[in-house]
Amino acid sequence: MKYTKYLFLTLMLVAFAACEKRGTSDPEIEQGIIEVPAVGGVEKVRVNMSNRWIVSTDNPWISISPANGVGAAVCEFKIDSALTAAPRSGVVLIQNLDTWEEREIRVEQSGFDYAIQVEEPEVKVENYGEFGKRYFDVKVTSNVDFDVVIPEDAEWLSHEDYSLKLDRGLRPRNTTIRFNWNNNTRYEDRLAEVKFTPKKSVELKRNDKVQVLQSGAEPIEADTRAGDSTALVCISRSLQIMNPWNTAEPMTQWDGVVLWEEGMKGCTPEKVGRVKSADFYIFNCKESLPFEVRYLTAAEELYFFGNANTFMRDLDLGEDITMLTQLRRLTVGAYGLVSVPESLKNLKNLEFLDLGSNNFQRVPEVLTKENFPKLRTLILNANQRHNIVDLSNSFKKNLGGFIDEPEFPVDLIKWDLDTLVLSVNYLQGELPDFKDDDSVPCYTQEDINRCDTLPQFLVDRKIKKVMPSCKRFAINLNRLYGKLPEWLLYHPALDWWIPESLVFYQEGRAANGKKAGFDNEPVNMKYYYDVYTKKKMANSMTE
Repeated sequence: MKYTKYLFLTLMLVAFAACEKRGTSDPEIEQGIIEVPAVGGVEKVRVNMSNRWIVSTDNPWISISPANGVGAAVCEFKIDSALTAAPRSGVVLIQNLDTWEEREIRVEQSGFDYAIQVEEPEVKVENYGEFGKRYFDVKVTSNVDFDVVIPEDAEWLSHEDYSLKLDRGLRPRNTTIRFNWNNNTRYEDRLAEVKFTPKKSVELKRNDKVQVLQSGAEPIEADTRAGDSTALVCISRSLQIMNPWNTAEPMTQWDGVVLWEEGMKGCTPEKVGRVKSADFYIFNCKESLPFEVRYLTAAEELYFFGNANTFMRDLDLGEDITMLTQLRRLTVGAYGLVSVPESLKNLKNLEFLDLGSNNFQRVPEVLTKENFPKLRTLILNANQRHNIVDLSNSFKKNLGGFIDEPEFPVDLIKWDLDTLVLSVNYLQGELPDFKDDDSVPCYTQEDINRCDTLPQFLVDRKIKKVMPSCKRFAINLNRLYGKLPEWLLYHPALDWWIPESLVFYQEGRAANGKKAGFDNEPVNMKYYYDVYTKKKMANSMTE
């Protein structure tokens, strides 16, 4: 729409005989219409008159300065921004104060079209970025509230909350929307088209979209020594290891990295020179394990320990580690985990699993003997975020330490492991005695006959055969109470467990106010050796 920046209104003095008798002159308007866009603005109008005059209007969206004068002057017509989609018009009157003759100027203003507009319709991001730096901002100008629509298959892209304040009708406002993106684990580029859909039914004159293009990951040659080396460097980068390896040195010189060599148990020709085990410790990571771990397909053991501010993290283990079905030993400790994926059960060859010093509220459901048939060691100790001695007098809920377990995790002690460590948590309640549990057998005469150190007492007393293979069991510094069951008091390996320190010793109070500690905790181990007559009590354990 074309409009005039300067409108010159010439009020001519015409010398007629009748006018000379009145001594007045009437304004004559060269152009009586001002066309203004929806955003408003300022129009300058020149008034040429020798008499006194006044300019007025009944429209509050038009203001005039000066509004009166004598003789020639320039008036500024200030037009406010439109408030609706429909056009509007108003009238400005110019009056001669001597004769009260008047002329009018009509102001025509168009309404705002509904539109959603972005500054940059195309955005390119890298395949990798450090945590906290993987984002971009999109500036959106709109006069209608809208929803941000990201394609369902673009799970790698998300947006944060935004606010669009339409506080002056339909005048377009600006808002900035922050989009977050994940690292690209694929070699191919990927594209997402972000749309902006109005929340109410309107006809948009303009509706921009944003095309987000992310480059593919740098190729890692799978199942090769070179691929292992690249993967280790990428993992170290993503974890932000505080003391990274010197890549100028050969991989054989990297601390904590062991390569397969001929003669090693389990070594095959294709494994020689590849990573057998790797340690990652003292780092600062705020997300799941880096996706590059999936390339360590020859590794038997991986060790991750020592994340910064562990007690503040709420992290998931991630899916990538679950692809390494050949793993036999895995440690992810002091990482900040609160959950592990169901796909962890893919690691059927695991023999050793340490998830200690994390922040679990519950024992992960995936940890069962059916899912891990070869597992012999399970370590879940020290999951406390904070040291709360009296749970009944604490307002904090997010404590870790399996605080949300309604009772002692019975299935873990039904799982006949060699090592089970549950120390320094917030496990509460009583230990099960299994007396009415037919799924747990008692010791038999055949068991006594096969092992000359087992006493006949176990059969005569009908002691339950719980964790018969366990060589290390630790539950100290929890909030357990009640009675110690007979299966524990007379367990064949109790003397190996160092029970005074690692089993019997509890602290504080449970959430129900009960004082932690066992009612029948033995004074010493004499009762035990009275039954196990073929064992000898060490001097340090005598009265």
